[in-house]
Amino acid sequence: MASVSFENVTKRYGKVEILHGIDLEIASGEFVVLVGPSGCGKSTTLRLLAGLETLTSGAIRVDGEEISTLPPSQRGLAMVFQSYALYPHMSVYENIAFSLRIAKEAKAEIDAKVKRAAATLQLTPLLNRLPKQLSGGQRQRVAIGRAIVRDPKVFLFDEPLSNLDARLRVQTRIEITKLHQDMGVTMIYVTHDQVEAMTLADRIAVVNKGRIEQFGTPLELYHKPQNTFVAGFIGSPAINLLKGRIGEVAKDQVAVALADGSPARGPAELSQQAVNQSVTVGVRPEALSPVSEREGFVHGKVTLVEELGEFHLIYVQTATDDMVVAKVEGNARTRPGEAIHLYAAPEKLHFFDEKGYSLQI
Repeated sequence: MASVSFENVTKRYGKVEILHGIDLEIASGEFVVLVGPSGCGKSTTLRLLAGLETLTSGAIRVDGEEISTLPPSQRGLAMVFQSYALYPHMSVYENIAFSLRIAKEAKAEIDAKVKRAAATLQLTPLLNRLPKQLSGGQRQRVAIGRAIVRDPKVFLFDEPLSNLDARLRVQTRIEITKLHQDMGVTMIYVTHDQVEAMTLADRIAVVNKGRIEQFGTPLELYHKPQNTFVAGFIGSPAINLLKGRIGEVAKDQVAVALADGSPARGPAELSQQAVNQSVTVGVRPEALSPVSEREGFVHGKVTLVEELGEFHLIYVQTATDDMVVAKVEGNARTRPGEAIHLYAAPEKLHFFDEKGYSLQI
């Protein structure tokens, strides 16, 4: 196990700056996920740590040692890529053992390490097979096994599940979680899939345009997003964001008028804000419930209903042409074309200023 720190790390390609001063402290044994849209810089950050890219400025440390100038082979890291990159003419056993043979380890030691890794990943019955005889999930486990036998200080995963179908993604995600629990080694994982991030991570770093927007536990990011980007990226379906203005200030609640004139209520901590200040109101789909017209503060017409078994999604178009999604348990009682009114408790609402930053932190 090892701690990892990024200190004001920047990366430029010519005049184009990809990373703008990344600061990140990862504790020993922690599972950290870097999540963000394509092109945000998360894979570049991982490749800088692995030594596959050269940083422009800043420092990267593993257990306090600056590693930026070390070649990849001396950094004590192992990386699992999106593509399996297995040797097609080698068996599973030979693929896992390859790096150990290059390092000229003793035959008995190689055999022990390969069999131990295979047992951990449930690959023992497959050791004599070629990659073409394996499923996608099995191939990815071989790639992970190849990393395990190197006994690295830190595991790096660069979107390892992207090539798998939905069922295999879930299965392999569980296996990676168990692997972390069993080995206790530091893991840094890159993905654009926020469901993967939420289910795998001890902490998540949300990356956007080369900057870390927020770093915290999955529930911290979900319940206390620092800005509208984090609020919109974490959670599925995505949070609803509605324009409004702060109105009357009461002792324990603040009135907020939405763009269509509908009244909503905010928590007392918003009383420090100026009356008539523009705000964005965020409300998670699962926080919304159908109510009577008098009780609701989101009003509109149902455009689509998605039945998903244990719950259904209701898509509502408001008078201001906002599309609002409500996630409601059970079978739908509404149909497209019907008028609907939705309500969420004040404590379930998130408020952001004109620049998109939370007013509740």
